Amino acid sequence: MLPFRDGLAPMRLLLPHGDPATTIAEYLEREMPQDDWRRAMRDAEVVDEKSRPISIDTRYRAGSQVYFYRVPAQEVPVPFEIGILHEDDDLLVVDKPHFLATIPRGRHVTETATVRLRKQFDCPDLTPAHRLDRATAGVLLFTKTKHARRPYQELFSTRNVAKEYGAVAGFDAALQFPRVVRSRILKEHGVMTAYEEPGEPNSETRIELVDTFGDRALYRLFPKTGKTHQLRIHLSSLGIPIENDPYYPVFTSVPADDFTRPLQLLARALNFTDPLTGEPRRFVSARTLEL
Repeated sequence: MLPFRDGLAPMRLLLPHGDPATTIAEYLEREMPQDDWRRAMRDAEVVDEKSRPISIDTRYRAGSQVYFYRVPAQEVPVPFEIGILHEDDDLLVVDKPHFLATIPRGRHVTETATVRLRKQFDCPDLTPAHRLDRATAGVLLFTKTKHARRPYQELFSTRNVAKEYGAVAGFDAALQFPRVVRSRILKEHGVMTAYEEPGEPNSETRIELVDTFGDRALYRLFPKTGKTHQLRIHLSSLGIPIENDPYYPVFTSVPADDFTRPLQLLARALNFTDPLTGEPRRFVSARTLEL
């Protein structure tokens, strides 16, 4: 296989059956003519599933795999740095800024926490143990080694991590806090927003009021589950949407280069028992919200 380059894994392509191409180069040049395949093959940047270099004369073999590099599309740079909270042999815990996605996806590839950190620490095995929305800032945990990946990811999948968030949202004196919000949240593939519907609840959040500032307030949030946009939906459903939320209660398109109104939601802390050492762990964000 090809190694990671600039924090990105090589692309993988499965050659389809029934194609009339006689060589792999013929197929690639027809399907992706914008790439310089002859140069890439000359530089041994196109290989098969056994890491054997593919040349301009390599015969087309349906069902075989081709690995190669592609230059990502130009992205708007996110003008904020990633804070480092902790590093050891197995873990890297960071303070993610707003507007930076966790993993490469869609139009966000190079401007993601995963790719930036793989490049910064020269660590191709760096993998997030969980995810934060692009709009959400705060504590994000990565594993640095393959043997640590599963134990830490299972902490999150089995809900053995206590998560604490902070949010600035509207204030309604008629609402009583603390309170627990439970609802059924669904998300359709390809649709930007999630939604609530009647039925068996699959999400739960405890909400505490910390302080008020006129018609605004600071809240502390403790999600028991991790549904897409859960905290944003639960506060919006109470009539107190999180400040600067472009999705709830109404979706609003924001230009890719507009970094002026960060969502006022912060993953403030993570608490858990380390699955490798058995020791208690607590990581706290150094970031603040705009009060």
